[in-house]
Amino acid sequence: MDKPFVLNRRRAKIMGVGAGLADYTGVDALIVRLGLVLAVLATGPIAILLYLVAGWLASDR
Repeated sequence: MDKPFVLNRRRAKIMGVGAGLADYTGVDALIVRLGLVLAVLATGPIAILLYLVAGWLASDR
């Protein structure tokens, strides 16, 4: 993949990370968001922390 990961604020629910990941990977945003919920259930605050860091570090175009 030669395109960079960027936040998608137009389709954002919280920070645009899930929609950005969906755009980057070509997967539906609902699948990405459900994956985040499962990651939070499996790892607890680590997944939330990684989500916030990704939202803080990624550009929004």
